[in-house]
Parts: sequence; C-alpha cells; structure tokens
Amino acid sequence: MRRLELLRVEHRDLDSAIAALAETGGGDQMQIARFKKRKLRLRDEIASLEDSLVPDIIA
Repeated sequence: MRRLELLRVEHRDLDSAIAALAETGGGDQMQIARFKKRKLRLRDEIASLEDSLVPDIIA
C-alpha cells in the first residue's frame, strides 16, 4: 500500500512539473518527453498494483 501511495505522489509531481515546464515555455522538449514517459510507466505500475489488490471475482 505504501508503494502505491508513493507512486501516486510521484505521478502527481511529474504532472505538475510537466505543466510548469510547458507553461513557462522555457522547458527543454527532451526533458518534457522524459517526464511524460516516466509518468506513463508510473501509471502502468500503479494500475498493476491496483489490480493485484482487487481479487478476481467470478460471477
């Protein structure tokens, strides 16, 4: 559970960093792209952890 929360915090922080770089216009496009890729990897890891917490229910 702690890992999941840390990933969510990092995901939000990256979202803020990407928005700030894009807003100022001085952001390095390569840096923004790296942040976006990291954010996608975090999203996938968060989804995987959330799926493992929810048991499969056979209806």
